[in-house]
Amino acid sequence: MQAPVESLPADVVKPPGLVKRLYLWVLHWAETPYGTPALFWLSFAHSVVFPVPPDVLQIALSVSKPKRSFYYAWVNGVGSTLGAVAGWIVGYGFWAAAEPFFFSYVPGVTPENFAKVYALYHENAFVALLGAAFTPIPFQVFTIAAGVFGISLWVLLVAATIGRFARFTLVAAFIYIFGPGVKALIEKYFELATLAFFALLVLGFVAIRFLL
Repeated sequence: MQAPVESLPADVVKPPGLVKRLYLWVLHWAETPYGTPALFWLSFAHSVVFPVPPDVLQIALSVSKPKRSFYYAWVNGVGSTLGAVAGWIVGYGFWAAAEPFFFSYVPGVTPENFAKVYALYHENAFVALLGAAFTPIPFQVFTIAAGVFGISLWVLLVAATIGRFARFTLVAAFIYIFGPGVKALIEKYFELATLAFFALLVLGFVAIRFLL
């Protein structure tokens, strides 16, 4: 029978994966005086290349200071929206040089996912970008692909602003209203809630289209 992990020598225990290490690194900023600027830059980076969602740090900061929850949401929204523009610029102007790096090293950025995003953009680019901005879909795939496929920067900017600020404000509202005790519920169910909410929103658009 295989020995439990805790009984194995330290040099035998498998170290955490890269994403897990990055997750813990993101969380550690909440315990430093640089939590707010870290939130901005990590949110910016997530819209281009960084795999860990900025919600992680926003939640940790908001739980420690619930009255500043909406401020952290604003910082997160600004950083993420500006990062979306940077992602579009990478795709639009530098993709020929950047493609090998992104396809090799950035989680979620694959030729297969780009093909799927292209099909979504062909159907409705604004709705696709809004969904990526609001839900747990890897946002950086959509921002870079928007530049690669020539989606209007204004379409990206409007969709990213609405989707990201709505997402982060919703997180802030839960913590501000219900207090730090809601943290576990957010971490467990928030992604499912955003998917369900966006599905209802899309169904609303479809209903309006057919009824009017």
